[in-house]
Amino acid sequence: MEIVRGEEGERITSVEALELPFFVYGTLRPGGPHHALFLRGRTRAEEPARLTGAVLYDGPGYPYAVEEPGGGPVRGDLVTARPEEYAGLLAALDRLEGCAPGTRHPLYDRVAREVTRERDGRAVRAWVYVAAPALAARLRARGTPVPGGEWRPGRADDS
Repeated sequence: MEIVRGEEGERITSVEALELPFFVYGTLRPGGPHHALFLRGRTRAEEPARLTGAVLYDGPGYPYAVEEPGGGPVRGDLVTARPEEYAGLLAALDRLEGCAPGTRHPLYDRVAREVTRERDGRAVRAWVYVAAPALAARLRARGTPVPGGEWRPGRADDS
């Protein structure tokens, strides 16, 4: 079983923790280039949500959420996988985000965080792919924050 870290750096290994929805904020959002490839037909629900405690930075065709106390919000979508698709989807997203077990020098870490559903303000614990520590430090020093915390494909080309 893979080991992931919670908000305080604690190890999360319980089966319940592994069945969280996903918070997506970049190419996996509806309309994004990876949504059709990875999520279409594999989800039970997709709804607007926001993440606080992070700042969104532009990347090379995709964004990075960088954890930062008081930062945010990062705007995205809360995605609940179909139960029969969960294990395969989790593995596929970990590979896509470069944080599958055994990955050297990952760009992202998968962490469990509270996100807020837009429709009712309810906090929901979800998996979030955030910039790994080395990359996060570089982005804080030299990166370009995304205005308003909402990234859309082609946004950099629009400016």
